[in-house]
Amino acid sequence: MVQMITAADEKLIAEASALLVRVHDAAITRVAAAALGKSGAVHLGVSLRSPRVSVCAESTAVANAKAAGEEAVETIVAVGLGEDGVPVVINPCGVCRELVPAVAPGVRVLVDDGGDVVAVGSPDLLPMPWKRARSYD
Repeated sequence: MVQMITAADEKLIAEASALLVRVHDAAITRVAAAALGKSGAVHLGVSLRSPRVSVCAESTAVANAKAAGEEAVETIVAVGLGEDGVPVVINPCGVCRELVPAVAPGVRVLVDDGGDVVAVGSPDLLPMPWKRARSYD
């Protein structure tokens, strides 16, 4: 279900945006993320790239929350640079649509819905999640 964003969501976007402006490197770091924990703490993450491996900003933000002992992640957002060089909310890739809800059940995700930033639940991101085939050993 699509929800309007809150003042706390705006703050989360601002924190991710400030991080991206500070660390952006087109060759290595193109995305920053901020995750709001149940404790009220904000945990940041960035994407990392090499010629062979990429790690998403959302996964590093959730990993940082877990490493900090956060009980749960309530909201997450990722930002990238828009055409004018200003950070904008971007939508999670397929891997993050699967990974983030798996490690942060019930998470709200801030997304771009045709130019409007809204909040959605993880079922809205991945309505038909992948299921492991049953083993018959």
